[in-house]
Amino acid sequence: MRIALLAMMEPAGAGQPFARAFLRVAGASLAQHQLGLALALDCQRVICFARTATPELIALQHDAEDAGLQFAIATGPRQLAGLVTATDDLVVVSEGLFVEPGEAVQLLENRSSVVLVQPVEGALAAGFERIDLNRATAGMMRVPGQLIERLHELPADVDVPSALTRIALQAGVSMHDVPAQARVGSGWRMIRSEADAVTLENEWLRSRFGDGAITSPGRALARFAMVNFGSSLLHAGNASNVLSAGVLALLGLAFGLGWFGLGSVAFVFVSVAWVIAEASRLLRAAERHVLGQSPPAIPRADALSWLVDAVLALSILFEIPRFVGQSMLAWLYLPAMLAALLTLMPRITAGRVASWICDRAVLGLALAVAAAFGQVVIGVQLLTLGLVLVGLLLPGRRNN
Repeated sequence: MRIALLAMMEPAGAGQPFARAFLRVAGASLAQHQLGLALALDCQRVICFARTATPELIALQHDAEDAGLQFAIATGPRQLAGLVTATDDLVVVSEGLFVEPGEAVQLLENRSSVVLVQPVEGALAAGFERIDLNRATAGMMRVPGQLIERLHELPADVDVPSALTRIALQAGVSMHDVPAQARVGSGWRMIRSEADAVTLENEWLRSRFGDGAITSPGRALARFAMVNFGSSLLHAGNASNVLSAGVLALLGLAFGLGWFGLGSVAFVFVSVAWVIAEASRLLRAAERHVLGQSPPAIPRADALSWLVDAVLALSILFEIPRFVGQSMLAWLYLPAMLAALLTLMPRITAGRVASWICDRAVLGLALAVAAAFGQVVIGVQLLTLGLVLVGLLLPGRRNN
């Protein structure tokens, strides 16, 4: 059995009632981030080394059990002997360590036993422990469960991760350096105080939500909002659900406004709804990342985007008069053709062109301007023609 051993002994700071393992980063405690790490490493059991069972620890136990993990609390090193057998595979994570799961999986998954280390320069100031003249620990290791028996030879108040590191090295477990690129930025950090947690959170949000090389105005606005307000939203808990509800409310208003002939305002509401849907996509991805959850087959944001397209098409339809004797097919043709091209074009284009075509915020605002001048039909015709020309002028994209 693969077991994750998480330490939760040190206080978060002077006067703080909880351990620093429960300092929060991006809306989740460090302990929850480490629980996500345990899930990424396919651990079947989590053992928390803590002084006592606190409300925060009980909440973590519920999270672990909901994820299908066995959970146990050990208050002293001697208790570990009854929880870990010689045949178990033990992943030890130091208290306060924040690690991107993908980096840890690459370093630990293909090694049966290893102590992760790093150059001592800068590591001591960052809160890691020195091993020898040139190396410091990296806060993680994977060792055989039989080494737990050696803890009986040590005092009861020993620092378990530190002691196990030295026991593992004495037993001949090899060391492996964490690559420099993994230690740069927010991917591998030791958190010792609230100030460290705030600094890491800001860096983590910028690394996840910062603008990429390829973007569009609507997505850039969604990312800007997440960089500036993502921290508050994540700490609020279930904020992605609130954003999704906001998208539904805006789309309902857009439908009603379009029905009553206020197409220009309806298109603006559709644009705003799409930006919020993209923000919810980013926020939900961050929430899943924190808890080590895999994305669903159909992400909620995708379903919201389809609903945005449906309301957008209906809003266009409300702006197109139906003449006496005109067939239903002829009346539906323009919005249906635009919707079909908007779905097709990203499949045959790439890069910035595809990003702009997918940006419903830009499209909605363009249609809002057309509706303000009573030229929605001409606007849709021009957009449809433009999309066809893009597909004809960029045929090589079909092979990408």
